[in-house]
Amino acid sequence: MKKDIEIPIAENVHVAIVPEWNDEFLERNWNAYIINDRDTLIEAVIAVSSGYEADRKTSTMRHGLGDIPGKEYRKIEMIQEDLLAFNNEFFITFFADDKLYEKRFTFEKYTISESNLVPIPVMDLEGILV
Repeated sequence: MKKDIEIPIAENVHVAIVPEWNDEFLERNWNAYIINDRDTLIEAVIAVSSGYEADRKTSTMRHGLGDIPGKEYRKIEMIQEDLLAFNNEFFITFFADDKLYEKRFTFEKYTISESNLVPIPVMDLEGILV
């Protein structure tokens, strides 16, 4: 029965976009990270990312990130500067507490900017959170 299906809410798991200096290209890049702000391990983490704006759309990227211990983070991907004009979406799935969790994070177009930086949990850096 539909009423018997439990859909757990993913809490204390975040996606942050952080500006970082790239020594190889000698420029600042925006990098997306998944943050496990839980005290426990999240397992078999998968991130699916895409961008869209009006009639334009990016490729869909899939990232298998493995297990992420509590209070740790892992890089998902770099976001190219010209994609900041797109809505950037990250769909995260993982196992924890013997349940499958999923959560969608959408960064609206033009919100990824220096003026929107906030402190990021676990990372001790500033970046953008949804």
